[in-house]
Amino acid sequence: MMGGRTSAIAAGVCGALFVGYCIYFDRKRRSDPNFKNRLRERRRKQKAAKERAGLAKLPDLKDAEAVQKFFLEEIQLGEELLAQGDYEKGVDHLTNAIAVCGQPQQLLQVLQQTLPPPVFQMLLTKLPSISQRIVSAQSLSEDDIE
Repeated sequence: MMGGRTSAIAAGVCGALFVGYCIYFDRKRRSDPNFKNRLRERRRKQKAAKERAGLAKLPDLKDAEAVQKFFLEEIQLGEELLAQGDYEKGVDHLTNAIAVCGQPQQLLQVLQQTLPPPVFQMLLTKLPSISQRIVSAQSLSEDDIE
C-alpha cells in the first residue's frame, strides 16, 4: 500500500515538474525579441514553397489563350508521364488540366474511358485539392490587385 502511494506521489511530482518546465520554456521562447520575426520568416518560407510546388505554374484564369495553352501542355505532359509509368506526376498534370478546363465533366468522362481504373481513382482523389489551390490562387491574385 505504501509503495503504490509513494509511486503515485512521485508520478504527480514528475508531472508537475514537467508542466512547470513547459510553461517556463514557452515563456522564455515567447519573450525572445526575435521570436515573432523568426516565426513570420518561417511561415513566409513555407508559403513560398507551397506556391512554387503548385500555384506558381497556374495561368491567369482571365486570359483565355494562356488557359488554353496551359490546358494543352498539362494534358500532353500527363499523357507522356502516364505512358512512362510515372502515374503520380501524370495524374498531377491531368488534375491541373481538369481544374482549368471549361467542361470538366466531359473531360472526366473521356479520361474514365481511357485511363485504367486505379489511375482514374487516383485522379478523382486529387481533384478537390487542386481545385482548392486554384481558388486560393485566385484569392491571392485578387488581394494583390487591391
